[in-house]
Amino acid sequence: MSGPELTVGGGVIAEMVRLAAIAIPGVARVARGGPAWRAGLAGPPIVTRLSDDGVRIRVWIVARPGQQLVTIADDVRAVVATAVERLLGMRLESVIVTVDGVGA
Repeated sequence: MSGPELTVGGGVIAEMVRLAAIAIPGVARVARGGPAWRAGLAGPPIVTRLSDDGVRIRVWIVARPGQQLVTIADDVRAVVATAVERLLGMRLESVIVTVDGVGA
């Protein structure tokens, strides 16, 4: 007999990713960069793909001015990995972080 089973939906994963990413001081917001019409056409700023092997995540962020973009992307990748693996108990296949703009 196995223990209880927990099913985690894509929306829950996306919200955990968003909360983890905005906790990084150099992240202004989790969003697509550019004008609003472009963001609407480009799709959501967090995309999750669930498979039997784990979860793949892609997240777009807008950085605060004057920040080191590579460092921010690395920090976001690390906190997202921690949130997914430790808090949600899921195996993480990959995290792709795209800095899609700089602004307030």
